[in-house]
Amino acid sequence: MINKNRKFTRRSLLRGAIQGSTVVMGLPILESFLNSNGTAFADGTELPPCFGSWFFGLGLTPGRWQPEVIGSNYELPEHVAALQPIKEKLNIFSGLQIFLDGKVNQNHISGAQGQMTGVVTRSAADYDESFDAVIDKQFGANARFRTLEVACDGNASSGWTARGRNGKTPCQISPLELYRRIYGDGFIDPNQADFAPNPEVMVRHSVLSAVTEQRQKLMNSVSSDDRSRLDEYFSSLRDVEQKLAFELERPAPLPACSIPSMDVEEIGTMVTQVQHTHKQFATLLSHALACGQTRIFHVTLGNAFSTLRLPGEPSAYHALTHEEPIDPELGYQPKCKVIGEQCMGFFVELLQALDSIREGEGTLLDRSLVYAFTDHGEARLHSMKNLPVFTAGSAGGRLKTGLHISAEGDAATRVGFTIQKALGVVTNKWGVESNEVSTPFSEVLA
Repeated sequence: MINKNRKFTRRSLLRGAIQGSTVVMGLPILESFLNSNGTAFADGTELPPCFGSWFFGLGLTPGRWQPEVIGSNYELPEHVAALQPIKEKLNIFSGLQIFLDGKVNQNHISGAQGQMTGVVTRSAADYDESFDAVIDKQFGANARFRTLEVACDGNASSGWTARGRNGKTPCQISPLELYRRIYGDGFIDPNQADFAPNPEVMVRHSVLSAVTEQRQKLMNSVSSDDRSRLDEYFSSLRDVEQKLAFELERPAPLPACSIPSMDVEEIGTMVTQVQHTHKQFATLLSHALACGQTRIFHVTLGNAFSTLRLPGEPSAYHALTHEEPIDPELGYQPKCKVIGEQCMGFFVELLQALDSIREGEGTLLDRSLVYAFTDHGEARLHSMKNLPVFTAGSAGGRLKTGLHISAEGDAATRVGFTIQKALGVVTNKWGVESNEVSTPFSEVLA
C-alpha cells in the first residue's frame, strides 16, 4: 500500500536551476506508486496507455517480409529478422491496401495519408485530422505535452500528424532541443521575453546535478527495487546528456589544417546519421512517456521521398527504388533490401528502449501501443497494395500480440480503427469512401 507520509507521488516533479534556468524532471512509475499486484496505481487508477506512430518511407521488399504462417507460431522472414527480440510483443499485418477511389495517386503521400487520416484527398494541401488527434481527445489534456513529434532526417515537415485542416504538425529535428523541451521548465523571464533554457548549458551541467538534493531524498525514501529503477533511469538520462554534450565539443584547430565548419549536431540523411539521431530520440521519448510528460508521440524515420543514403552510395533510397535493377538471380533490388532491413533495425531499437523501462509487472512497451506504417507496398511501382503494417505493445493488455494477421485486399484503415477501439475511442466507423471501415481486427482485441 502507498505510504501516506511520503513526500513523493507519481505526479511529483524534481525541480532545480542551472545558471538561472529552471529545470524539471518527472519521475518514472515506481513500485511505491502501485498497488500490491503492480497492475494499477495504489488508489486504484489504471496505468494510462500510451500511443505512438513510427513512419518509415518506401516500404519493404515485396514478398520478403510477410510470414508464411497466419496467426501465432510464425517465423520472421530474413527481411524483418531484426524484429526477433520483440516478436512476442509484435503484430504483423499483411495484404492491406489504400483505395484511391478514382483519384490520382499522389506518390509517397496518398498511402500514408489514408492510413493516418482515413481519407485520400485530391490534393496534399487538404491533409486533415490524423487519428492520433482523435485518441488525444479520448485521453484528455492530462499531460504536460499533448504530443511530441520528431523526425530523424532533419526534415521538420516530414511527419504525418495533423489536428485539423491547418496542415501537418511540424516535427522536432534536434535531440538537443527535444531534451530542452522535456527538461526545461518553460520559465519566461519578465525582463527577457524570448528567454528559454539553454540546452547547451543544460547538458554540460546536467539536469541531474540541478536536482541532486531532491534525488537523494527520493532514493532514501523508496524500496531497493525502486532504487534500482531510478538508478537505471538516471543513468540512462546522464548517458544521453553526455552524448549530447560531446557533440557540442569542437576539436582545437590545427594551424596547418583547414577544417570545414560542421553543425553542432550530426543530423543528416546518411543511414548512420539517421540511426544516431533516432537512438537519442528513442531514449528521450521513452523518458517522457515513463514520466507522464506525454502519452502520444510520433517518429518519422525519413520523409516519404526518402533521402536515406548508404555509405559510398551516390543515390538516395528513393532514387534507388526506381533506378536500381532487380537482380535476376535474387529477384529483388539488393541495395533497397539492405536499407529496408536497417530501418527495421531502427524500429526495434525504439521498441527495446520502451521495453527496457520496467513498470510493475511489465514494461513501458507493454503499456504502450506503437503503430508502424509506410507509404507504399512496392515503392518501385508506387503500389498501394500489400502495405507492411506493424503494431507493438499491448496498450496495457488491451491488445493481443505475437500474431500475423493476413487480410488480403482489406482497407489498411482497419488497423487504425482497431487501435482506436483498443484505446477506448467511441466510434462505429472510421474513414471515407472505400477506406471507410466499421470492423476492427477482433482477433487482436483483448
